[in-house]
Order: sequence, then structure tokens, then C-alpha cells
Amino acid sequence: MSTNYTVTVLGLGAMGLPMATRLASELTVHGFDIAEPRLELAKAAGIVTFDSAQEAAQGADALLLAVRNSEQLNEVLFGDNGVAPVLSKGSVVILTSTVGTDAIPAAVERLAEYSVELVDAPLSGGPVRAGLGDLLIVVGATPEAQKQAAPVLDLLASTLSIVGDRPGDGQALKTVNQLLCGIHIAAAAEALALADALGLDQAKTLSALEAGAAGSFMLSNRGPRILQAYTEEGAEVLSRLDIFVKDMGIVSKAARAAHLATPVAAAAEQLYLLGQAQGLAAADDSAVIKVLAPKRA
Repeated sequence: MSTNYTVTVLGLGAMGLPMATRLASELTVHGFDIAEPRLELAKAAGIVTFDSAQEAAQGADALLLAVRNSEQLNEVLFGDNGVAPVLSKGSVVILTSTVGTDAIPAAVERLAEYSVELVDAPLSGGPVRAGLGDLLIVVGATPEAQKQAAPVLDLLASTLSIVGDRPGDGQALKTVNQLLCGIHIAAAAEALALADALGLDQAKTLSALEAGAAGSFMLSNRGPRILQAYTEEGAEVLSRLDIFVKDMGIVSKAARAAHLATPVAAAAEQLYLLGQAQGLAAADDSAVIKVLAPKRA
């Protein structure tokens, strides 16, 4: 553990805790969460916990944020109990969430009032990969901010792509990434629903598809969970369906602003919206197959 670099992780949930645990292997990590059980788990992992976000953020070289949306971003940083006023001059806020490009300019401007830079670093992966430092992270930030955030990003990422020198560039690339991921999950569900409707064994169909030209990472990753959607317990929730309601909404908004038609993405978005309306918001996103085929033959 290095004591000359401190990173604060706010939110020690499914992703926050494994990221904080990974960082604590080499850095000093401060953490805060509103849930006491998460704080206890963090303490056991060598993370120094605090009673408030502001206390945890004081004196840190970097602040790692995993928020749900732009509203949460603004609340955590600039709300009544926001942490921006207590951040050290020259520190960075590392935003790991997908919130879209719209919220970035204002956040950058307001952080600059405190001599703090924003590192736009949305990530892909999951809790297991986070704990192993095996995340895909795309970064948009000034060279100076990139250097300040490097001890954190290097520990978390197995693939680190610097996509631009501006905060917002990372969000832009992640938006493109989520367009493809959202479509691929919906397409995988549609294909396996058709296989079932044609009387094929879904597991054998999945195996055959993976071995051929139709194979993809998302098919292999989500396919087994799609097959579990109709079981009594359902698939383990590794990525909630309503995350893609949010992300495909960001895709649609970005495409409209760019005057670009994205009809396939729009169709996929409707499936996630229907799933949310049917009570599947908190289910794994693989449950989107139940929107296409509510009752299995």
C-alpha cells in the first residue's frame, strides 16, 4: 500500500466496493456509503471509512465516482452536502459512470472554480472484473488530469483507451459502445426466442451460434443468462435492465442532437422500455427475452 496517494471512493456498492478493494492493494483508499453493512465490508478490505462523503473526500488526490445519472453527479459534487468545496486543489474527480455528454461541460466549469479537473472515464466490465483490475476504461481528460488520475486508472483497467483531451470524449465513445451493447443483447434475446419458437434446443443453438460468424462477446456473455430467464430464480443480476433504459435513452438523445437516424437502436430501446413497464427493471438485462416471448412454449 502506498500512503503518498489517496483516492476516495464514494459509493461502495456492487461496483464501488470491488474497485475500492482493488485500489487498496496499492493505494490509500478512503470510502463512504450510506449503508452500514457496506462500510463494514470495506473496513475488512483495508479501506478507511468515514461518516460522511465530505469527510471521506478531504485531502484526497482523486475522487472516484460511480453515480447513476447526471442528477446524482450534480448532487454529489454540488448539492447541499456536496464534496466539491472540500476537494484539494489540483485533485481530480474520476467519473466512471455513463451519464451522457450533456452534463459534462457544466461539471467541468464548476469544478474549475475549486481548481479541480474532471477525468471522464466511463468503464465497462462487472464486479468480478473490477476486483481483478480487468476493466475497459475510455478516457477523455487533459494530459495533466490524466497524469493525476493514472495511479487509479492503471490499477483498474486492463484496457485503457485515451480517446481525447476533453472531458466528454469518454462519454461520447461510451455512448457509441452502449448503442452496440444494447442492440447485441436485444438481438441475442430475439435469436434465442426464435430458436425456442422453432422447436430448437436453446442451449445447443447458443453453442452453435457462438462457434460461427454470428458469435459475439455479448452473445457469449448474455446468452447463458438469457437461458436462465424463465427459471424460478431467474438469472443472477449482473447488469440491471433499467441501466439500458437509461443508456439507450442517452444514445437516442445523442443521435437526435447529431441529426443521425439510429433505427435499430431505437427498436432495441423500446424493448428495454417495455421490460421496465412490465416490472423487469431490477431484473438482469438478459430478461429482455421475456418481453419478446412472455410465455415460453
